[in-house]
Amino acid sequence: MNNNLKDIPYLKLSGLEPLIVTPDVNFVNIGERTNVTGSRRFLRLIKEENYEEALSVALDQVRGGAQILDVNMDEAMIDGKKAMVTFLNMIASEPEISRIPIMIDSSKWEIIEAGLKCLQGKGVVNSISLKEGEQTFLQQASTVKAFGAAVVVMAFDKDGQADNYDRRVEICERSYRLLVDKLNFNPQDIIFDPNVFPVATGIEEHRKNALDYFLATKWIRENLPGAQVSGGVSNVSFSFRGNNKVREAMHSAFLYHAIQHGMNMGIVNPTMLEVYDDIPKDLLDRVEDVLLDRRDDATERLLELAEYVKSDVIKTEDVQEWRNASVEDRLSHALIKGIIDFVDEDTAEALEKYQQPIKVIEGPLMDGMNVVGDLFGSGKMFLPQVVKSARVMKKSVAYLEPYMEAERQKNTVRNNCRILLATVKGDVHDIGKNIVGVVLACNGYEIIDLGVMVPADKILQTAVEQQVDMIGLSGLITPSLDEMVYVAKEMERTSMKMPLLIGGATTSRLHTAVKIDPEYSGTVLHVLDASRSVPAVSALKGGQNQKLHHKTKQEYTDLRVSHAARTSQKQYLKIAEARENGFKVDWNTQKSYKPKLIGTKVYQNYPLEEIRDYIDWTPFFQTWMLKGKFPAILKDGIVGSEASKLYKDANQILDSLVREQSLRASAVVGIFPAASRGDDVLIYQDADRKELRETVHFLRQQGKKARGLPNFCLADFIAPETIEYEDYLGFFAVTAGLGIEDLLAKYQAQHDDYNSIMVKAIADRLAEGLAELMHEKVRKELWGYAPDEAYNNQMLIDEKYRGIRPAPGYPACPDHTEKRTLFELINAEQKSGITLTESFAMYPAAAVSGYYIGNPESRYFGLGKIGKDQVVDYAIRKGISTEVAEKWLKPNLNYNA
Repeated sequence: MNNNLKDIPYLKLSGLEPLIVTPDVNFVNIGERTNVTGSRRFLRLIKEENYEEALSVALDQVRGGAQILDVNMDEAMIDGKKAMVTFLNMIASEPEISRIPIMIDSSKWEIIEAGLKCLQGKGVVNSISLKEGEQTFLQQASTVKAFGAAVVVMAFDKDGQADNYDRRVEICERSYRLLVDKLNFNPQDIIFDPNVFPVATGIEEHRKNALDYFLATKWIRENLPGAQVSGGVSNVSFSFRGNNKVREAMHSAFLYHAIQHGMNMGIVNPTMLEVYDDIPKDLLDRVEDVLLDRRDDATERLLELAEYVKSDVIKTEDVQEWRNASVEDRLSHALIKGIIDFVDEDTAEALEKYQQPIKVIEGPLMDGMNVVGDLFGSGKMFLPQVVKSARVMKKSVAYLEPYMEAERQKNTVRNNCRILLATVKGDVHDIGKNIVGVVLACNGYEIIDLGVMVPADKILQTAVEQQVDMIGLSGLITPSLDEMVYVAKEMERTSMKMPLLIGGATTSRLHTAVKIDPEYSGTVLHVLDASRSVPAVSALKGGQNQKLHHKTKQEYTDLRVSHAARTSQKQYLKIAEARENGFKVDWNTQKSYKPKLIGTKVYQNYPLEEIRDYIDWTPFFQTWMLKGKFPAILKDGIVGSEASKLYKDANQILDSLVREQSLRASAVVGIFPAASRGDDVLIYQDADRKELRETVHFLRQQGKKARGLPNFCLADFIAPETIEYEDYLGFFAVTAGLGIEDLLAKYQAQHDDYNSIMVKAIADRLAEGLAELMHEKVRKELWGYAPDEAYNNQMLIDEKYRGIRPAPGYPACPDHTEKRTLFELINAEQKSGITLTESFAMYPAAAVSGYYIGNPESRYFGLGKIGKDQVVDYAIRKGISTEVAEKWLKPNLNYNA
């Protein structure tokens, strides 16, 4: 048997975007809530055939960090096949959901086959096994292979589930050999589930259940080349139901050891996990005695401790005890815990001991930060903690700054690696970039941050002058993607050799491969988030840099080829056909509501204390890379403790912002008579509708849909000019970022990245909250079509209300240039204090703008890719050249322009 993995590619799955399971991917999370056997809410929605709301369950999973979406429709009271097909087809029309791979989960083969026919990209079948014999196993595997999917193989045969090490190994090896040798099945597409069974049940045969799983997992990864291993973690603690403290510890310890042995995929309930390093040592010892079968009396000892642990009585050391340690240990403790209270006195003591400030930095400070970097990299620290650690580091370095002047003038202070970071020209968003800078600095890298709206020539000039080792570009809005391409071209033209890192919300590995990488012969690397930045930079600076360069170039070339093939295979309608299949509203059944406001209304210095009640906190935690929905995240088994601290800090800052009025908010709202003309919406000067004031231009989906699904355009939700119906379109622009520069300057002077990032994140949430508040005010008062509406904040977040507020530059209407029309209609720049950059980013960054559509049938959607015929038509409608239209719509083109 050839155990050499060099010739076996990585497992590659995809929705609209690829998921490549490399050795660097520690663990792949599978979202389980779109499973009728695992979610009562999802089951109810499917039974009611409320697929629109069921999609929101899938969306929550994606936004919560799921990398694969498990879909299961096995329930006696529903038509599983019909439900699977309907739901998967609807997922396909939602880009945010369909960007991740789908796992079709069913015990009924006909449902799996029906689901496979609906998948776009490469999904996973869950599952097949030898329980019905080799012939059925091979037939099912052949079907999976024909559809190009990966497959979960259960350790199960005619004699039942494998329940010991030898049976697990025997069944998995036999399954592997059948798949690989007889079917030529790609080995990397095989995912084994060797069965997780309970431990500590008191039954002697169950003693080795966990250990056998670990050892079988290790054997599979070492002897079945390319194969993956998955498992259901919660089964292991079945005998401790009711004692969540013990179950959480068991799950965490099991997952820790399973991953060490090679488990790299699975469905894990994050609310039933404890941070491994935070498990009390006595409990961890006894849990691991059971899991690893280290003692004959392991079960009895764990049961004995369980009664004590159940009461949550945990001994804690005196919080000040660490002050008695050495200065090196005190600095390390302060860095790891983010404690700034004693930084100056400890730094002074260290300077006296080491004599030279550079030795303090390179010694105890970097030793402490290395621990922080290791803990963060291994998932044992979270981003808010890391940023607090950076605050301690900066404060200490600031104390040493006067003593370092001589060394600096002699140019003797030079870090191992110097990285330039910049938000590209036209873009003002920098929270993500700042977080990446903090994380890299915590790992010993010197960061030169040029800020926002940085032109290419300044980036390149600074890179040369400062002799940087690599450049990192960031951006949030889609025009930033083109600016990144331009920077890459300029780096090539000027014969630069340093690596180019790409990051930001609109960037992707696919876009980097297709658009940026071909323009630069040096290394181009997409970095997904701050947690991936350290291993990426480390690899680029290490001895494997050339190997990584060639590997990445080849992977990006393969991505371009596969993308071109997928694009050519996907079917598109002509724009005339798409319009014919547009969404049809029965206007005879629609009641027209004349707004109380015709024109604009301005709200200056809107009270922050009122806005805070409308905050959606979930994205706030996502900014800090803490996955989970609010308020459940505060009790999450993994991140709950840190999330609670973060939430407390945020509200303390909010209190001060409200009290001191150091951050100001404003809003401008406009409502005008409107009518659709094709895919455009005509805006009239006043209620008599005689004088045309402006035209708003929208785009239409062109991807070929399943039968019965329309090709949406926002104009579909506005009554046509050809019928007797008085309709309206609203506009808004809000900000909660006025005055933020002074706050950020104060924190910068204090070397306080934590509070700087915190204020930006809160300002963003306040801006979104003000947008939500204004929309409610429009529905209930200014337009008044829902005067009796009574929704709480969670219901507003869940969009239970009538109408939508799409924004130019976002999925339904991705053309950022339409912001100019919006701003001119309501005079937003003068009345709100928000300005537009040349790329139509809004400044301050904590700003939101968009449209109000009141139609009860209106809904959000993603435009997807569009054809040249629509682009040409759109350019004519807007009065611009096709080339200009292609520039602004480039991410949405289904052709190369």
